[in-house]
Amino acid sequence: MASVNLRHLAVFREVAQRGGVNAAARAVFLSQPAVTQAVAAIERHFGLPCFERRSSGMRLTPAGERCLYRIDRALRELRAAWVDPLRRAGSATAGPGRRGVTFTQLEALTAVAAHGGFQASAESLRIAPPTLHRAARSLEQALGLTLFERTSFGIRASREGERLARHAQLAFAELAQARAEIAALRGQDAGRTVIGVLPLARSFLVPDAVLRFTAAHPRHSVELLDGPYETLLAALRTGAADLLVGALRLPAPAPDVREEVLFDDPLALVVRVGHPLKSTRTPTVRALGRYPWIAPRTGSPLRRRFVDLFEHAGEPVPTGLIECNSFLAARSLLRHSDRVMLLSAHQIEAELEAGWLTTLPHPEGLVCRRIGLTVRSRWQPTAAQQDLLARLRAAAARIGISDSRSERPRDGRRSGSSRSGA
Repeated sequence: MASVNLRHLAVFREVAQRGGVNAAARAVFLSQPAVTQAVAAIERHFGLPCFERRSSGMRLTPAGERCLYRIDRALRELRAAWVDPLRRAGSATAGPGRRGVTFTQLEALTAVAAHGGFQASAESLRIAPPTLHRAARSLEQALGLTLFERTSFGIRASREGERLARHAQLAFAELAQARAEIAALRGQDAGRTVIGVLPLARSFLVPDAVLRFTAAHPRHSVELLDGPYETLLAALRTGAADLLVGALRLPAPAPDVREEVLFDDPLALVVRVGHPLKSTRTPTVRALGRYPWIAPRTGSPLRRRFVDLFEHAGEPVPTGLIECNSFLAARSLLRHSDRVMLLSAHQIEAELEAGWLTTLPHPEGLVCRRIGLTVRSRWQPTAAQQDLLARLRAAAARIGISDSRSERPRDGRRSGSSRSGA
């Protein structure tokens, strides 16, 4: 963000809304040369002229219209972060860019929120700790808010600081979207999308869609972000990730995200080949409880389905669990023991074909969990990202067709004995 600052964005918006430099200069209490320089800085930053200069005023170009849209969303994010605290402090009339707030200060805050103390945050930004300290403290003074607090672990962002940092990161993400859209106008299909991938999605759904997408958009980079659901959700909500793909929570876990169902994923009771329970036609829940289990991590939809299996039958949930979120580790544990695990039927197709693992009939019939997309409620994808979403939906549809051919209805329902869960 070094080549553009917050005031430039606010001035650009005023010029666009008022149709000229003179009117904008009066509105923001700057000289006409200062306003002209701000607009020029924005155009240099995005790489295309944003205005058509006419004797009657200034009119936005197509690039300028995209810039204005994203800049307005970025400034709205920042205003949402500090308008309520400033109102409580009696100074809510101050808007973005009018209190000397800079992107350098906001980057200092987001670094402290992400990394903790000033030393680690300065290292992440590759600047000296005193430089970061000055930027962070000057932001507090500019806004009149307490953004940092001293704890037993050192300096940390306060609750107000974390809130502002999250909105600042979303503002940064909007400007990155603007640069990608402007690059597309220049005929350079650039851009970057970060996808948080959960276990099933990383196995086959996302790779299929991403390979097809990158073949059509070779200049668009895609990062696949792996990790626990809570970490990926935090990345999504702060703009570090653009979307999550995997098991849905239903209802959505936070008010600022929304979920879209792609398909129902059949679940299977997985054991080693030659497991003693394979001699029974359909094992009872009580019989399943006599064997040791590998359980999905606590808090996951799969863990809830595991617990439901026993609670619905009035049986105690097994103890002595091995809690495992790594399929590679779980596969080895299953192959070398009599343990049982509830897993996605899709996720073990290769192991079934290789003869390494086998499945048991589920006592409740067909049981599914919902797989889909999670995005920020106010996220506006670029044209390229819309194509990526379309390819993810198409890949999910192909999975649904495959399920129907295998007598696995896509809606997760079979007459008489089926359950569908998140």
